[in-house]
Amino acid sequence: MSDTISYTPEEVAKILKLSRFTIYEFIKRGELTAYHIGRKLRIEASDLDTFMKKAKGTPQPASPQPTQQMINVPVSSQDGLIIYGQDAALDVLTRHLEKKMPHVRFLRSYNGSMDGLIALYRGTANLITTHLWDGDTGEYNTPYVRHLLPGQRALIINLVYRQEGFYVALGNPKNIKDWPDLLRSDIRFINRERGSGARVLLDEKFQQLKLDPRAISNYSQEETSHLAIASAVARGEADVGLGIEKAAMQVQNVEFIPLQKERYDLVMLRHDLEKPHFQALISILRSSIFRNEIAGMGGYDVSQMGEIMAEL
Repeated sequence: MSDTISYTPEEVAKILKLSRFTIYEFIKRGELTAYHIGRKLRIEASDLDTFMKKAKGTPQPASPQPTQQMINVPVSSQDGLIIYGQDAALDVLTRHLEKKMPHVRFLRSYNGSMDGLIALYRGTANLITTHLWDGDTGEYNTPYVRHLLPGQRALIINLVYRQEGFYVALGNPKNIKDWPDLLRSDIRFINRERGSGARVLLDEKFQQLKLDPRAISNYSQEETSHLAIASAVARGEADVGLGIEKAAMQVQNVEFIPLQKERYDLVMLRHDLEKPHFQALISILRSSIFRNEIAGMGGYDVSQMGEIMAEL
């Protein structure tokens, strides 16, 4: 392949016959090098070639770190909007924002809920998503926003509701049904990283049950996305993992066992609300076009999309 050729993630997805969300996951994990040209994400042909050879098991010499701007490099809120979160609905939201405001840079950072709230507090993000469940109150997100954004006035706006549950092999051969089943000696678990909504849910549920999650086999084995967890179960590398229903719909040979309906919210600082970026965001969230597109993807409840869940 020529070094002068570059591809979009969508083009790479077609070449490799994978979903574009899988390509974004490879980029996020650093397995596939990508960089920005303006608002567009690009993969050079040489980097794609290296990635494909590594996938085939061909040894490659170490290469220097790329100097191009990577997807997690922050920009100021005057220049653009930095959106933290991994859900596929955010890809659609970003596309609608780009169409509505083509002169603005919209950047994605594929990180978990707690990392997003900390980034919002530090000023390295200005729109984040969260699905953090508090076992003491039974409430989503608001207790964490209060504690991780001290002294900040924030808005919590619903994006969607999702089903959180177990990924198991087709037919559920290990008969896994509820949280205590994870402690069985014949169960191999695969976990999410610390700070992710799924990891917090697991730990909070075990605290409620007065059980020690560290007793779960492979509790320390982690992946950084719902898709990666579902894929590990599909490949037989684990018997069970925790994630959202949408990912199970995208991975073959995986069955989903629903456990809890979760609220997946957007969080922003209240002083940003009157800025054009955020007014465009609210307009999109409350439009029937966007709502219908997300509902049509399956796996989402959009009944409260765009509603303010809390003002802090």
